[in-house]
Parts: sequence; structure tokens; C-alpha cells
Amino acid sequence: MEPRAARRLRRRERLGGDQKDQPSREGEPRSGSAAGGNTETHRGPDLVQWTRHMQAVKAQLLEQAQGQLTELLDRAIREAVQSYPPQDRPVPSIPSDSLSRTREPSLGKRKVFIIRKSLLDELMEVQHFRTIYHMFIAGLCVFIITTLAIDFIDEGRLMLEFDLLIFSFGQLPLALVTWVPMFLSTLLAPYQALRLWVRSQAGVAWTLRVGLGCLLLAAHTAVLGILPVHVAVEYELPPASRCVLVFEQVRFLMKSYSFLRETVPATLRATGEGIRAPSFSSYLYFLFCPTLIYRETYPRTPSIRWNYVAKNFAQALGCVLYACFILSRLCVPIFANMSREPFSTRALVLSIMHATLPGIFMLLLIFFAFLHCWLNAFAEMLRFGDRMFYRDWWNSTSFSNYYRTWNVVVHDWLYSYVYQDGLWLLSGRARGAAMLGVFLVSAVVHEYIFCFVLGFFYPVMLMLFLVIGGLLNFMMHDQHTGPAWNVLMWTMLFLGQGIQVSLYCQEWYARRHCPLTQTTFWALMTPRSWSCHI
Repeated sequence: MEPRAARRLRRRERLGGDQKDQPSREGEPRSGSAAGGNTETHRGPDLVQWTRHMQAVKAQLLEQAQGQLTELLDRAIREAVQSYPPQDRPVPSIPSDSLSRTREPSLGKRKVFIIRKSLLDELMEVQHFRTIYHMFIAGLCVFIITTLAIDFIDEGRLMLEFDLLIFSFGQLPLALVTWVPMFLSTLLAPYQALRLWVRSQAGVAWTLRVGLGCLLLAAHTAVLGILPVHVAVEYELPPASRCVLVFEQVRFLMKSYSFLRETVPATLRATGEGIRAPSFSSYLYFLFCPTLIYRETYPRTPSIRWNYVAKNFAQALGCVLYACFILSRLCVPIFANMSREPFSTRALVLSIMHATLPGIFMLLLIFFAFLHCWLNAFAEMLRFGDRMFYRDWWNSTSFSNYYRTWNVVVHDWLYSYVYQDGLWLLSGRARGAAMLGVFLVSAVVHEYIFCFVLGFFYPVMLMLFLVIGGLLNFMMHDQHTGPAWNVLMWTMLFLGQGIQVSLYCQEWYARRHCPLTQTTFWALMTPRSWSCHI
């Protein structure tokens, strides 16, 4: 027992000695472990503090994102609720005995005005987009420097020539004087005709008032249709002065129609209900505010930012100067003498390719000068709240979306009074026919504007807009959303603008180099650039 116990005791002592010697043999790892432990001891509080900081940052970012998302969804819900058609308000129908027995047209999507900024104003708050704007300003500076350099080399003097600008805006005072009777006719005739129809609708007196109102509208249409054309042809107004007249002519006609379309049907249905005419101040405000859809009230901003107004007018003027430099430097030298050379397919194709760059520049300048600067300036002066004059048309992957977003002001009018009324007349069927009607009206008006401004008939715009544009509208539909379709759309825009600039410039100079020996209808309708070769 004792020896066995003694052996056990000695075995335990040897094991204990081995365990005590182990740190000396593995001291380096153990010391490293101890050092690591000390490091962890010192690093632990810092890691915990950093983790807490990151969690606080995460909570703050989530809170901000949730607030912005909530605000965005609330605004979307609010706009959806505002645009939802009231169930107890029918659309004004065309008053007649035959139509009174039929179903009234459904209200559909009715234009809703809300306070919102223009898209470019929102994008200008981003530094990257402002840089693109600065690049266009730099391009204008390059044109000015080029003009000064060429004048100094050729003439030995530094002087900017504005011959094209002075020519284009020649006789502008006459155009402004012609505008006065056009405005007075629009101000008085539609409103007075409505006041005649608002009164008691019974007896011979009401029939006479209806006839008198129709005569007023006929006189109003004659003034707007004949007076500007007569002045432009009789006094041979230059293009920019003609632009003033034709744009105001079309604008007054569209506003007059909208005012009567929104008020007359409800007036004629309200027999014996004592309906009143809209206030004259609301109609006067409508004639100047940047919309073609009449409402008795619009959302208004609280104040006027006059610096914003001045900035937009200055930018519009800069765009006009920019366009003059582009035409004088990129178009006039190419097309002024083109009719002196024999016609060839090669020369025509090269001229179209050369005109694509100035053509797309002109498109962008017209968009920025009119749809953004000019309309925003008037909207600010009138405190007009809804500034959605265009959408992001540059992101379009289909021509149908491009047509809807390029000019929202005109699109709203066409959609409300051509497309929707056309659907109602067709009993909700044949949407393709209604859409074709929109294209037809828009193409004819665009061709009329070009014909009025340039002083000759050359249906380039009509063919591009109605034929090619109509086909592309049905072929490039909204189901195509890839980036390749956006590239294709921009390619077609480049080519289309090149065709317009090239053919219209050739025709402009051909009519000056080859005047008619005898004036006949077919001679006026036949393009002169096809046969003019000096």
C-alpha cells in the first residue's frame, strides 16, 4: 500500500513539475498571448465605441430615408387623390337635341394643376447638371471669340456683327401694333358671347342673343385668321417678326377654344338654374398665364421672385443670340451658295449630315428658351404655381413618350380637346383614329407655322411629323425601355433636325436666287430648290 501510494505521489509531483516547466518552454507564445490579451483589453473600449457610433449613423440614415420616402409617397397619394375624377361632375357635353338623349362623355383624365417646379429648375440644383449648362455657355463664348477673331483677321477690327439678328427682327414694332387688335378681339369676343348665352334661355330674345354671340365669335375668328396673314404678306415681315404674330395667333385661338369648351356646355345645360359666367378677371388672367387649359382658379405661389424673372428673360435673350451665331457660322456659309452648284445626291446627303449638329442645337435652344425660360418668367410674374411645362423628354425610349413629354402645354390641349372629345364622338372606340386625329391636327398646325414664318410652302415638317413621326409613334411604343431605344430616338432626332435645316435653308436661298417670272398657284406650291441652279 505504502509503496503504491508513494509511487502515485511521485507521479503527481512529476506531472506538476512538467506543468510548471511548460511556461518556460512555451513562454514566447504565452507572453504573446498575454500581450494579445492586453491589446484586446485596450482595444475593446474603442471597438465598442466605434460600433455604437456606426449604429447611431445607421439609425440616422434610416430615419432620414424614411422621412423622405414618406414625404414622396404622401405627395404621390395627394396628386392621385386630386386627379381622381369626381363622380358627381359630368363632362360638359355638346348641347343638342340629338346628343341630349345619348350618354354623356366620361370625364377621363382631367388636367389637375398643382404647385410644382419645372424639372430643369430641380436638376439645376445638382452640380453635375449645372456643369452641362456651363458647357453650353462656354460654347456661346467660343462662338463670340470665333466671330471676333474672324472679323479681326478679315477686317482688321474687333466688332460683333448682328446683321442676321437685325434682319430677323425687322419691323418688329409693326408686329406689336398688329398684336393689339388680336388681343382685344380675344379679350372681348369670347367672354361677351358667353355672357349673352348665360342669360335666360327661353324665347326669341335668347335666340337673338345666341345669334349675336355666334357673330361675335365669327368676327373674332376672322380677325385672328386674316389680320396677321395680311400684315405679314403685305409688309413682307421677316421671320422673327412673323413668329410673334403666328405664335400669338395660334395661342389666342387655342385659349379661346379652351375657354368656350370649358364654360359653354355647363352654361347651356344649366337652364333655369341661374348659372353665372366666370369672372372677367379670371379670363384675363387665363389669357396671360402659361397654360392652354382654362380653369377659373389656379394654384398660386405666395410671392414673385423678380431676380428669377430677370434671369429667365436674360437666358432667353442669350438663346436668341446663340441661335443667330449658329445660323451665321454653321448654316449660312454652307447653304447660301448651294443653289449655284449643280444638284447631286452626294451634295444633298452631305448637307443633311452637316446640318444635324446645328439642327439639334436649334432644337435644344428653342426648348430651353421658350418652354423653360419664357414660360417660367411669365409664370413667376403671374405667380402661376404649376410649372410642369415639359417632362424628361430626353430620357424617352419611344416617340410616343417623346410627343407626350416634349411640350406638355400643347399636349394637354390636344389630349383634352382632340383626343378625349374624339373618343367621345366615336363612343369610346377607335382609339387609333382619335390618336391619328391628334397627329393630323398637330402636323397641320406645325406646317402652317413654318409656312407663315418662312413665307413659302414646303411640306417637310408635314411629312416628317405626320408620316414618319406617326409611323415611329406606333412602332417605337412604350414597351421599349432599354437604353438602345433612347440612343435610337436621339439618332432619329438628329437626322430629322438635319433634314429640316438643310431643306428649308436650301429653299430659302433658292427663292431669293431664282425669283418667279410669273406668279401661279403651282409655281408657289412647287419647291424652288428643285429647279434653281444658277
